[in-house]
Amino acid sequence: MEQMPFAHIWFLRLFQISDNKGAQIFEAVGLAEEVIDKCFVGTASRLSGVTFKILAQEALDKHSVAFSDRDCDNVLINNKGEYHWREGGEKHINDPKCIANLQDAVRMKSQPAYQKYSETSIEVVRSCTLRGQLQIKFAKKPLDISEVEPASEIVKRFATGAMSFGSISYETHSTLATAMNKIGGKSNTGEGGEDPVRGTDPENNNRSAIRQVASGRFGVNAWYLAMAEDLQIKMAQGAKPGEGGELPGYKPPPHHDIYSIEDLAELIYNLKSANPQARVSVKLVSEVGVGVIAAGVAKGHSEHIVISGHDGGTGASTWSGIKHAGLPWELGIAETHQTLVLNNLRRRVVLQVDGQIRTGRDVVIGALLGADEFGFSTAPLIALGCTMMRKCHLNTCPVGIATQDPELRKKFAGKPENVINFFFMLAEEVREYMAKMGFRKVNEMIGRCDFLEPADPLNAKVKLLDFSPLLTTGNELNPGDHLGGSEAQSHKLELRKDNQLIEAAKDILNRASKHLYLEMPVMNVDRAFGTTLSYHVAMKFGEKGLPDGTIHIKAKGSAGQSFGAFLSPGITLELEGDSNDYVGKGLAGGKIIVYPSSKHPGNYKAEENIIVGNVCFYGATAGKVNVSFTRGCISVGEM
Repeated sequence: MEQMPFAHIWFLRLFQISDNKGAQIFEAVGLAEEVIDKCFVGTASRLSGVTFKILAQEALDKHSVAFSDRDCDNVLINNKGEYHWREGGEKHINDPKCIANLQDAVRMKSQPAYQKYSETSIEVVRSCTLRGQLQIKFAKKPLDISEVEPASEIVKRFATGAMSFGSISYETHSTLATAMNKIGGKSNTGEGGEDPVRGTDPENNNRSAIRQVASGRFGVNAWYLAMAEDLQIKMAQGAKPGEGGELPGYKPPPHHDIYSIEDLAELIYNLKSANPQARVSVKLVSEVGVGVIAAGVAKGHSEHIVISGHDGGTGASTWSGIKHAGLPWELGIAETHQTLVLNNLRRRVVLQVDGQIRTGRDVVIGALLGADEFGFSTAPLIALGCTMMRKCHLNTCPVGIATQDPELRKKFAGKPENVINFFFMLAEEVREYMAKMGFRKVNEMIGRCDFLEPADPLNAKVKLLDFSPLLTTGNELNPGDHLGGSEAQSHKLELRKDNQLIEAAKDILNRASKHLYLEMPVMNVDRAFGTTLSYHVAMKFGEKGLPDGTIHIKAKGSAGQSFGAFLSPGITLELEGDSNDYVGKGLAGGKIIVYPSSKHPGNYKAEENIIVGNVCFYGATAGKVNVSFTRGCISVGEM
């Protein structure tokens, strides 16, 4: 959804105010220091902004409309279109003209039509966004566009957003995936899982490359994780942080098992164990302090971070959330890039930004502020036929996009080519900007915010804004840092006990043997025991895994965290001893048995001691488990 135009620039981001009295978990955007110091002491207001004088005049203007002297009460107060577009009302990024121009461009594969769309969008963005208040500097000696890297390389940096199957139709979800796979970009499952049949047709790959994990929801199992190129941990709702969409009452809220940076680091390790080939991503939201959070995420060995802005999301967003929740991505990506550079962490991670990115200009500004990659949700949906009815939560989408109704789904007319055409035309626009700026490759312009400057202010309010927090370059902070994932994160998977398990099970994995029994010691440093073995089973044998009892591993000792996480069918882990937290996390069909060590003295009271840690079997989808205080117990009961 769109944010209010800068004629109404000041607003506060609020989270569940009735539940967090006095917590001060909000930030001001566009309020001057004098207002903050008087009314919101200690609140962040990074851009400064309007004064008491301007606020007072606005209050008087509104008062006069309601209470001015007049002979008769026939003054018509028009709907200003704050929530739905109205002719002559407030500006919306997704207005009818922009929608029509974009759909004309992608259906006709017309660069002139796209140019018309871009010009219309840039004009609207100028009124609605922070980036609209900035202008791009061009080089004195521009490059010939033939010297700029091709669009076919630039589109690989694009991803469609985390729209779960359930929020949009199967046809929409799979069409987006098909398009992104064809151009080398990525589509995102969202947290709604994905039908296993997708991706089985080599002629039409409609498997999503990004698999989102809201920890343990919606069928997150070994096979689901093994099929990913990116595994994305959803830490928060991006478009409307703290609120989410306007969900029907029967749909449960998101659940997470992350309560500290240590928990996050453990989940990152679990996911890397569950798919060593995938890039682990963490989705954060734009807010003051997100740079510090991102630094912790990078130290926790995430390889990719998404900074999500406030003005994305679907038509399911609540009205209160549209205007009063979240912050612009421009603030978040700039702070994150600067903080990571300052702390010599930028080279470890790739940064992605999303939130109503519509044009090549948006992409260029995102890159100049520090982004390596770019996420798109609304614009690809419009390319597929979305008309922005803003009724996504009602299951009544008239074009078969945001609905599960089988009759409405028949109306879906989108094609992968619509999305492909959009991204290639957008990439060509990016190339035009790069040529004018003198950049041959996108990598050269990442973080180069010295190519940005404040534009001529639209009005007196914008003139009061201070853009210096956005326009501090990384080179000023730390000239020696490198950009964009140039240094691989060290997960130390080469030291894992699972490497021994995989070697021992190679005949099983190669179908040369039907059974394996193995005994080995474990220690509390042996985390996610059995998880990478489960990955190899999933890759070889799919979601169904192996027949029951094919692999039986007996471990003795004190196991580390996440013992048997995402354990595949056909694998039995028997532990004589004890284990730390997250035993059987995401259990996916395997069996786990834990009982006390036989080495305890005769007077040892097992029932008075802890045998497994906290949060056992979180997010488990299938399998059997027996945790017993009785020595030698190996019976297995169904969960």
